[in-house]
Amino acid sequence: MKIKKISKKGKNIYEINFTTGEKLNLYDDVILKYELLLKKDIEGKKLEEIINFNQYLDCYYKALKYINAKLRTEKEIQNKLKDYSNNSINYTLERLRKEGLLNKDLYIKAYINDEINLRITGPNKIIKDLKALGFKEEDINNYLNTIEEDIFLEKIKKYINKKINSNHELSSAMLKLKIIKELKNKGFYSEQINLVINDFDFIDNKEIYNKEYNKLKNRLSKKYSGNDLEYQIKIKMYQKGFKY
Repeated sequence: MKIKKISKKGKNIYEINFTTGEKLNLYDDVILKYELLLKKDIEGKKLEEIINFNQYLDCYYKALKYINAKLRTEKEIQNKLKDYSNNSINYTLERLRKEGLLNKDLYIKAYINDEINLRITGPNKIIKDLKALGFKEEDINNYLNTIEEDIFLEKIKKYINKKINSNHELSSAMLKLKIIKELKNKGFYSEQINLVINDFDFIDNKEIYNKEYNKLKNRLSKKYSGNDLEYQIKIKMYQKGFKY
């Protein structure tokens, strides 16, 4: 096939017009690599090679745009490029590695720092989430173990204080159980939680207590009275964690 005209179409894309009337969009890297500005005739096999390499570059530039927004893992990039051939994906990953754009240690550090600085996340969840992204636990712990334990303990302390101050309905016993469960779900270890939470005095708030008592009394008085009513209220209050 013979090239008739080459014209710029986009930032790094050129349109190749052939004498047959066919058109082909190629990246400037392809044009330079195969010297298409000088060589006007392209043989069949060479054209196939050019098209394949152009696909590699299309895959690469899509990945580059994807990781420019934020750091990505190889697994995330592979999922993003799933519509491309394995050869295109392998070319892209290898090139990104050589260019230092797939640095696992950098990603792990950035991820852990974000979780610590922007969210309330414990070490156990950090490990699980990073492993789900394809990282080895050993590589994760290499950086995670450099984080001071007090940083996680302080996060737990702030979370407990926040929950105590915003509690308007739970007994102290139920509130404590709820906080422990939530902190475990956020990835903190039991030893870390117990080390902090045992320093707090969980005492029933009188307003919450009276509110719950009156609510139960109003509801149960429709069915019970006298000692039976008090007994039923007592049972329900115990079930809710209140010391009657």
